[in-house]
Amino acid sequence: MDGMASDVAVGVKRTSDELLSGGLYSSLNSSVTANGSDSKKLRVEDSMESPPSRVIHIRKLPNEVSETEVIALGLPFGKVTNILMLKGKNQAFLELGTEEAAVTMVNYYTAVTPQVRNVPVFIQYSNHKELKTDSALNQRAQAVLQAVSAVQEGGSPSSDTAGENLLAPAPSPVLRIIIDNMFYPVTLDVLQQIFSKFGTVMKIITFTKNNQFQALLQFSDPVNAQQAKLSLDGQNIYNSCCTLRIDFSKLVNLNVKYNNDKSRDYTRPELPAGDGQPPVDPSVAAALNKDSTSLLGAISPLSAAAAAAAAAGRVALSGHSGPGGVLLVSNLNDEMVTPQSLFTLFGVYGDVQRVKILYNKKDSALIQMSDGNQAQLAMSHLNGQKMYGKIIRVTVSKHQTVQLPREGLDDQGLTKDFTSSPLHRFKKPGSKNFQNIFPPSATLHLSNIPENVTEEDIRLLFSNSGGTVKAFKFFQDRKMSLLQMSTVEEAIQALIDLHNYDMGRGHRLRVSFSKSTI
Repeated sequence: MDGMASDVAVGVKRTSDELLSGGLYSSLNSSVTANGSDSKKLRVEDSMESPPSRVIHIRKLPNEVSETEVIALGLPFGKVTNILMLKGKNQAFLELGTEEAAVTMVNYYTAVTPQVRNVPVFIQYSNHKELKTDSALNQRAQAVLQAVSAVQEGGSPSSDTAGENLLAPAPSPVLRIIIDNMFYPVTLDVLQQIFSKFGTVMKIITFTKNNQFQALLQFSDPVNAQQAKLSLDGQNIYNSCCTLRIDFSKLVNLNVKYNNDKSRDYTRPELPAGDGQPPVDPSVAAALNKDSTSLLGAISPLSAAAAAAAAAGRVALSGHSGPGGVLLVSNLNDEMVTPQSLFTLFGVYGDVQRVKILYNKKDSALIQMSDGNQAQLAMSHLNGQKMYGKIIRVTVSKHQTVQLPREGLDDQGLTKDFTSSPLHRFKKPGSKNFQNIFPPSATLHLSNIPENVTEEDIRLLFSNSGGTVKAFKFFQDRKMSLLQMSTVEEAIQALIDLHNYDMGRGHRLRVSFSKSTI
């Protein structure tokens, strides 16, 4: 698989060859050494242990790379506020609007190798807290940034030629999309979920040409098409495969005759399905007719796609679920962590089957998810987060399953089988939970609240988990609410402690991370 070897270019510290040799994929050394000497290798721990900064240092860029291509690496995560290109050294510094956006970017590219022109690049936090650039020397970069900002904010980029043709006014609201390395099926619904982050998707037509899956996708506005192309061209939908190649189409309007799994007009849900095609379920049509962006609060549109595909039940070809479903979690607080706490936290991103805290290395654990996509989702969201006061590391393990201890053997409760747990969030195909997968945040979404429970009751409950409740808001029906802790770490702790908490009268509290703020 192209790109599989390069996934490990951002790797992890080899604290134990036995633990990590397979989880890093076998080609770690050849991949990194091909890109530079051992002394210059970037490891994710280096970027995690240097304090987070909103300035990102990018190395090993291909020759003649443009400012626009570097900016596109950061665009899905938030506003890019400055850039400094060191072309002679094949390096760049990218400044994001907030430190939070930078942390999200580094976490995401830990799981999915960043690529520019099909070349893996290396990303880490910079020691600089902000970029101070010489305005005269950096004039061209500033012009490109202004053009990108205009696109991001929905305006028209200025006509300054420094913005390059990539940032000239978009010729069409219609994009032509080709998918390379298509090892997993990509559906029309997955494309809609990814692209709707950038604006209202009106129509999609999919087809196969020259043995390649292709699509035409129409936005309501050419500016949205331009931003989607800038951010998504060259990105992988799933880890190491299904690469998007995006150009503007010569067409300016698509004529869709049928709504089925090959074509869809979201503005006309009444269209027939056509001969021999399964019709679109009316409830699905109604949901898709809205500008559905709920899935896209995840770390980026591309990790959300995995959840979208899982919801559609079409994640992988039969018998092949991509990278393994077992994760290795290290740097745990060995005095506090339990199989149950790991089950609860990782269960936010998939159905945890088994957890094993390693007998001889109790700050590490193996976690078996139901499939490789859930494992990727959990890794991209939880690697680098704080749990019980320690920054945890999450990588894919070489193991395919987590072994249960032999019958009669006491392993001190370090291994637990959760296969038949009633707490799995994603058992039901098409469950609403698939649409509410968000990164850890200080704001929590609470549901299943009994009607007699007051705001004070809930504030007290969450304060007792060891944090400070900063804000609270009931939804209209009072069965749900938003609650904001003072830090993400406190919110993670509260979710571990209080998800499934018995509120009385048969009500078990449901806790998840929210994309909203109060």
